[in-house]
Amino acid sequence: MQSLIDNARMFGQRPETFAKLAGGQWPEVLFITCSDSRVVPALITGAAPGELFELRTAGNIVPAYAPAAPTGEAATVEYAVQVLGVQHIVVCGHSHCGAVGAVVRHDDLSAAPAVRSWLAHAADEPRCSDKADPTVAEAVQHHVLTQLERLRAYPCVQRRLEAGQLRLHGWYYEVHTGTVLAHRAHSDTFETL
Repeated sequence: MQSLIDNARMFGQRPETFAKLAGGQWPEVLFITCSDSRVVPALITGAAPGELFELRTAGNIVPAYAPAAPTGEAATVEYAVQVLGVQHIVVCGHSHCGAVGAVVRHDDLSAAPAVRSWLAHAADEPRCSDKADPTVAEAVQHHVLTQLERLRAYPCVQRRLEAGQLRLHGWYYEVHTGTVLAHRAHSDTFETL
């Protein structure tokens, strides 16, 4: 913890670097990914402050759109799309995902009831032919595509997609190699960026 505190103290020693950020934000991308500490969107993409609007949830889950029961996730998506006018949404899953692995393996989460309830939002159980695979790659990639389908059902996303003003992207990040794969619709496969 001390190294984080030391860095935070030094971070503010360059006010000229951050002064322009006070004028607002104009990110081009909403980046939805897992809360996993090994997944760092700005590090993966090289983004500077103000370039990514981030939504991080356990398992990069996008809950189904339900206007009668709003969620922080739905509000974040709506704000990014309607107010900030992002032009791209990336849903980025990752290897060794504990959340997706727990769903696939049917882990006993009775000691973590909030986690168990949250993972119920994952929708269908992700396809996985090898449940012993520690990377859960197949399941995570299937899960990413499911979350993209969920996003398409959000009215604000649907409108912007139909107008050609928004693009959705599915990514898979390999924690153990640093490689990023992107879903290619024409082949329905994840390929290296």
